[in-house]
Amino acid sequence: MNFFISAAYAQDAAPAGPSPVFNLIFIGGMFLLFYFILWRPQSKRAKEHRELVSSLAKGDEVLTSGGLLGKVTKVTDDYVTLQVAEGVELCMQKASIAAALPKGTLKSIQ
Repeated sequence: MNFFISAAYAQDAAPAGPSPVFNLIFIGGMFLLFYFILWRPQSKRAKEHRELVSSLAKGDEVLTSGGLLGKVTKVTDDYVTLQVAEGVELCMQKASIAAALPKGTLKSIQ
């Protein structure tokens, strides 16, 4: 009878999955990738903004996050007063200052 029906043999065992060491290296690599691409640049930008806000002084020309250009006329702990035009002053939070401009920028724009 063996002439008509071929014998069925068991298949070789499938290879085991990736080793636990490979998994640890992969997870560690992902952590390093997130650190160098996301966390580190963001903390650097936040530190630069804190330094900018703490160094504001009367007479500085600044750009706000809303796009307003103005000259600092008064600085308190949490707020800054900007002169945006002759006789027009706005009180804003220090955190809304996006950048400090070089002296004379406002005169060159107007």
